[in-house]
Amino acid sequence: MISTPHPPRVIISGGGTGGHIFPAISIANAIKERWSDAEILFVGAENRMEMERVPAAGYKIIGLPVAGFDRKNMLKNVSVAVKLLKSLQKAKGIINSFKPDIAVGVGGYASGPTLRAAAAKGVPTVLQEQNSYAGVTNKMLARKAARICVAYEGMERFFPKEKIVLTGNPTRQDLVVSKENRQNGYVHFGLDPDKKTILMVGGSLGARTLNESIIGSFPDIGKSDVQVLWQCGKYYFKEISGLQAEGKIPGNVYLFDFLSRMDYAYSVADLVISRAGAGSISEFCLLGKPVILVPSPNVAEDHQTQNAMALVKRDAAVMVSDANARTLLFHTALRLVDDNERLKSLSDNIIKLAQKDSAKRIVDEIQKLLMQL
Repeated sequence: MISTPHPPRVIISGGGTGGHIFPAISIANAIKERWSDAEILFVGAENRMEMERVPAAGYKIIGLPVAGFDRKNMLKNVSVAVKLLKSLQKAKGIINSFKPDIAVGVGGYASGPTLRAAAAKGVPTVLQEQNSYAGVTNKMLARKAARICVAYEGMERFFPKEKIVLTGNPTRQDLVVSKENRQNGYVHFGLDPDKKTILMVGGSLGARTLNESIIGSFPDIGKSDVQVLWQCGKYYFKEISGLQAEGKIPGNVYLFDFLSRMDYAYSVADLVISRAGAGSISEFCLLGKPVILVPSPNVAEDHQTQNAMALVKRDAAVMVSDANARTLLFHTALRLVDDNERLKSLSDNIIKLAQKDSAKRIVDEIQKLLMQL
């Protein structure tokens, strides 16, 4: 623990998806480890995932009425602009009342108004950019930021070089791949320890393409000697569980809406199939997991493809495009999971890309800025 003249007051802002929220909470936890008396306030977007996840992690959060611009229906952006103005005003009020020593932005709608208001008051700001292709909000905030913590090399094309620090992405701190977790995982999920296991995850809400890919491959999977641990997502679970009730899901496919024990899931997995979110990729690197990445096409600037290619270029992952997934994904997966030499090569290469202790390294940068105040 480090003592300071007064408890550091830190605002952490952003969210919208788990890819923003998990790093934010990891940073908050690392701040608390260094300064037990630190006062931390989260600022998120109303009605988004962070309004539930952050309090569950033990932190206070205030919501802004901010929303993203609709690129398909420009008329809707009138209300978006009104919400942005209201969010800027509310953010100014939060900065004035909380009086932070430093503000941290992790990307997402809320971080724009919050860090803009903080910078206007002379509060040092730190940006955390998870992706290999920088988000619009962070690019806008970069000019006034004191530090920009990134997970990929070559980010000088988006940000001022002198502000960039390579820290990696903070990940969930409870993820451990171990022999004990592997054994416990087989029991927990009801799996056969003598069979190879493919883990497929599409995020907490699910991914339609991944789900349709496995459904279309049931005949091939059913004839194979592997088992599939399938997180279909809460959004799709009701519909897909109907297939199970009708006996249409093979016995070697284990369906779940959400996997709460990801430490067990990763431990049993010989191969992972996933979207290419930055947070997930950071976990695969740290855990050394062979992975097939299927980048989502529904993200700004197609940044998930950029994330995936950063690994593919180093032979650290296999990529199947969203457009080809329904025909190629499980054909590729079933062949790959039986190739022990290729699995080991992918594992060896991806673990070389791991950035360890990322949250602590970001807090190192926060501490340096606090010492300059």
